[in-house]
Amino acid sequence: MKKNLSIAAVVASMGLILSGCSSSDNESNASGAVKVVAAMYPLEFVATAIGGDLVSVENFTPPGVEPHDLELTPSQVVKLDDADLLLFISGFQPALEEAAQQSAPANSLELLSVDGLNLLTATEDGHGHGHDHGHDHGAEDKPAGEEAHSDEEMVNDPHVWLDPERLIVVAKAVASKLSEVNPENADAFESNLAAFVTELEALDAKFTTGLAACERDLIVTSHAAFGYLADAYGLSQEAIAGLSPESEPTPKRLNEISKEAKADGTTTIFFETLASPKIAQTLADDLNIEAAVLDPIEGISEGQTYFSIMESNLEALRKALNCK
Repeated sequence: MKKNLSIAAVVASMGLILSGCSSSDNESNASGAVKVVAAMYPLEFVATAIGGDLVSVENFTPPGVEPHDLELTPSQVVKLDDADLLLFISGFQPALEEAAQQSAPANSLELLSVDGLNLLTATEDGHGHGHDHGHDHGAEDKPAGEEAHSDEEMVNDPHVWLDPERLIVVAKAVASKLSEVNPENADAFESNLAAFVTELEALDAKFTTGLAACERDLIVTSHAAFGYLADAYGLSQEAIAGLSPESEPTPKRLNEISKEAKADGTTTIFFETLASPKIAQTLADDLNIEAAVLDPIEGISEGQTYFSIMESNLEALRKALNCK
């Protein structure tokens, strides 16, 4: 991971940044829009959907940058200090959390603190750990590896947005927070929330139908980002490495994955868009099977949206699992 920009250096530069604020910044402030800082794309997506024209949302993670590698610029620290609301994920982007401690926004919402998410965990080597959840369409069996690895250190999986039902829970929390910050527009936020929930429910129905009758239910991924998606739709995830895309698998772990893939008849090893596909591609080549993209939607490219990527993910899963 790149070395984080020191907060001391940022603070030293803030005088220059403040003196050079643009007229566009002044216009934005004059508009009265709620100023929201989103740590990464999924949070920007939700805030924009709920806030509409009533919010000004800035995603601090630039396109093409892996969110874990975020470094803050001096201008971003200034914007953070001036924000009405910060949306972030604890432990996901240390540079942002460090800056927020010293340049605190007026309000904040930490994603994993939202009630009702039924958080999942995973070990650092990629084994998932599930539990009972609120999905009628989810599997009740424990994911593979839970019993054998329950004594290993478990960490919370932050990728809740990959389950549309959990994203609805997040959206409701964001709508509530925006209504606290800007109560005069609470009705508009609730109206936008209702429309957004309808879209997410339709997406959830597509996944439920699309993955209802598949030849296999095991997905092999480059890192453990898809636990919630698997939990939601009765699938089982086995990851080459842990929750961080920069974690390296051990030879033992690679051997375990290889054996599981062969036993399952796996046809595809999934890799991601913002991390190196090298290990996944090498494993796929060794097994003489395909490697394909399954996107954790930590960032997007021009022309993409959360919904378009989720539908691409569904098609990739249906092909890999030979769904009817």
